[in-house]
Amino acid sequence: RGMKMYGGVSTYLPLNVNPAGVIPIIFALSIMLFPSMIANFLGGVGGTVGSIAQSIGVLFQNPWFYGVSYFFLVILFTYFYTAVTFDPKAISTNLQKMGGFIPGIRPGQSTANFMYYILNRVLLIGALFLGTIAVMPSIVGGITGVMVFSFLIGGTALLIVVSVVLETIRQINAQLQMREYETF
Repeated sequence: RGMKMYGGVSTYLPLNVNPAGVIPIIFALSIMLFPSMIANFLGGVGGTVGSIAQSIGVLFQNPWFYGVSYFFLVILFTYFYTAVTFDPKAISTNLQKMGGFIPGIRPGQSTANFMYYILNRVLLIGALFLGTIAVMPSIVGGITGVMVFSFLIGGTALLIVVSVVLETIRQINAQLQMREYETF
């Protein structure tokens, strides 16, 4: 028995492609609606303020300007929200306390830097995907000519439905695994 070697358990550290969820879309939509709301409020005022407000209102009614701005704001808020909520240094510290490590990377600050590097690469794909999902209803509405389409099924609603379905599947799988353990 003393001469037998046991292999270590293979583990992985999951990093989500979209760790921010739908929060960046909600933030970006709030920012995009605010100037239009102010422009509508001040549009009736005469003089310079009224003309500036009307110009801003016309600018935000341009679908190209609105779509591109919305897309880039979603990307910006995806990075911002992930930077606020995801702390590679804390995860690196917890990983080190539990005796875990990433092969080829020294524990501590090197692990945190590596996780930050990987997260930024994965997050770019997630942010582009989230931005595309956010503007997709407007694009489809522009192509089909049915502008009400963006209100019928928006990108945020689609993401919420998919995340609820995925979470339900995860919960079902967890329950099935618990039943397997109960048989022992």
